[in-house]
Amino acid sequence: MSALRIVIAILLMIDSVALTIIVLAQEGKSAGLGSISGMADSYWGQNKGRSMEGKLVMITRVLGALFLVFAALLNLRVFN
Repeated sequence: MSALRIVIAILLMIDSVALTIIVLAQEGKSAGLGSISGMADSYWGQNKGRSMEGKLVMITRVLGALFLVFAALLNLRVFN
């Protein structure tokens, strides 16, 4: 196994652990009940992208994309 393949495999493992931790740290979605009571129009609803929850969502997207890239690279069998 080449050194680059080992490095990508290690990065994939680190990414998968980080992705699991970030997903578990996020709040659950309460089936849109906030929009019924008008919470979507509040300051919190408008600025959710700048909050900690918004940052966790962005980190989840980045880690998910990296996971797909690393998994695809390992399965291409270019690094034999």
